[in-house]
Amino acid sequence: MPQKLETHSLNPMSEPDPAPAAVPALWHAGALRTRTDCDLAPATLRVADSWLVVDGTARGLELHRERFLGSTRDALGSDLADSLEAEAFWDAAIAALPRAGSWFPRVELRDQHGAPHLLLRVRPAPELRRSLVLATHTGRDPRTAPTVKGPDLASMVRLRTEAQSVGADEAVLVSPDGYLVEGATSSIVWWEGAELRIVDHALDRIPSTTERTILTLAAALGVRVEERLARPEDLDGCEVWAVNALHGIRIVTAWHGGPATAEEPGRLARWRLRLDALRRALPEHPDAASAAGANTDGPTA
Repeated sequence: MPQKLETHSLNPMSEPDPAPAAVPALWHAGALRTRTDCDLAPATLRVADSWLVVDGTARGLELHRERFLGSTRDALGSDLADSLEAEAFWDAAIAALPRAGSWFPRVELRDQHGAPHLLLRVRPAPELRRSLVLATHTGRDPRTAPTVKGPDLASMVRLRTEAQSVGADEAVLVSPDGYLVEGATSSIVWWEGAELRIVDHALDRIPSTTERTILTLAAALGVRVEERLARPEDLDGCEVWAVNALHGIRIVTAWHGGPATAEEPGRLARWRLRLDALRRALPEHPDAASAAGANTDGPTA
């Protein structure tokens, strides 16, 4: 039987922002160029994607590629995306990642000085956790592009910071009708008995690569999955997970302004192992790797 989760340890800084690389790499003339001035001028982030790399392995890399390149084409149009060589940028970015240690790289499409630019940041991965505390956001929904990862990252960080001020780790957005939408940096899924529930796609939210991977696993295991329009209180007594590319699956141990959650012993550990088993070695692209950081004579970002 699921066990009610009544005690937990709070760590309001459980998911600090990873420190950016000292020198980001700007895509120019078919190569990644390390630059020290990329963040000196104002820039508008249009698309971003990030994932966890551990000793040269990653999970769901093709899903991240699909999401980033698809959003880039939607933002720029196919002709401009092709002229920027977005696909070649992706290959070069992957080739430039360290093959040892734990990293949380981010690729970006952003506007700066009146033009679009592609950028890679290689950031150390923060501490990974298996659990978290949620808090329902009761204010205005600050999202401007709810189905695109990138434009609202700063707003989501602010919501998470507000949640941390009340002893939580993550803020949860709800619709005007009170339906659960998503976490500030995660997708929310839950269990009703042996069946998995996800947020109805009628509600605009980021297409989570980790949720997609979990759904693929569920299908392979014969687990029934249903989309639901649910308010936070509807999840009372359920096992609730917050999932994203950094932490994988984290179990919700408490929810300020929300339901009392539960845990079925052993289920979280089994599914975290299943996700870890999907990690694959990063592809090698020697030519792109040798071009990364080749020189610093590109344009100011």
